[in-house]
Amino acid sequence: MAKRLLVAYGLWALGGPLGLHHIYLGRDSHALLWMLTLGGFGGGWLWDFWHLPGWVAAANGAGVPRDRSGSVPALSPLRLAGQVTVGMYFGLAAALGLPWVPMLLAQPLAVGLGVQLVSSVGDQTAEAPGILATAFLASLLFQGRVLAVLPVSLAASIAAQRHRRYKPRGMPQARLAVRLYHLGLACLAFAAPLACRGLGGAARVLGTLLALPRAAAELLLLPLRAGWLLAEILGFASSSPARDGSAGVEPSSWSKRQQRAYEV
Repeated sequence: MAKRLLVAYGLWALGGPLGLHHIYLGRDSHALLWMLTLGGFGGGWLWDFWHLPGWVAAANGAGVPRDRSGSVPALSPLRLAGQVTVGMYFGLAAALGLPWVPMLLAQPLAVGLGVQLVSSVGDQTAEAPGILATAFLASLLFQGRVLAVLPVSLAASIAAQRHRRYKPRGMPQARLAVRLYHLGLACLAFAAPLACRGLGGAARVLGTLLALPRAAAELLLLPLRAGWLLAEILGFASSSPARDGSAGVEPSSWSKRQQRAYEV
C-alpha cells in the first residue's frame, strides 16, 4: 500500500518522539531508536521534518537504486556522532539499571547494542559481531570502569563504520502486529531494569519520609527531656521510684514522705 506524505506528517506531529511515523514507513530500527531516546533526545524528531518527503518516496520505491550489494555507504559524521552518543547512553543505562551484573559484561554489551541500533537506521547496517567484539576488547582494556563508556563507545562506533554496508533489498516485511510485538519486547528489555531500580529508590525515599514524623517528634521532645534531666541533677525534680529501683539507688526521704501521703 502506498504511503502518504500527509499521514506521515500527521504521525510525526502526534507521536514523533515515539517514532510513529517511522513505524508507518516501515523503518522499525529508526522507530525503536526514537522510542528509547524520545525522538533522538528531541533534536532528531525536529530533524525528521525535512526528511519525511524522501522517506515517503523511498517507502513507495521511488528514487532508490535496486542493486547496491557491491557498494559501501558513504561515511556519515552525523551517524558516527549518533553511534557514540547512543552507545554512551546505553552504557550508562546499563550501569544504572543492572548494578548486579559485572561491568565487564553489562557495559560492552549495552554499548555494542546501542551502536548497532544506530548503524541499522535507514538502509544501512553493520556487522554486529565485530561491533560487540570491539566493545568487549575496549572494556577489558579499561577494566570495565564506568568512565570507560566513552572510549568503549568510540571504539565500537569506529568498528561499525569500518564494517558498514547496505541492507539487502527485496526482503518481505512482517505484519504490523508482529513488528509492534518485537518493538514492545525491545522497549521492555530496555526499560524494565531502569524501572525496577527507580521503584527501589522510590521505596527507600518513601520509607525515609514515613520516618520523618517520628524523628521530628523526638527532636521536639529533646529540649523537654534535657530540661527534666537538668532539674533532676539540680534537685528540683525527683526521678520516679521505678527508675530509682532499676538504677539500684535508695529512694530519697522526700520520695518516701510523698508515697506515705499518697497512701493516706
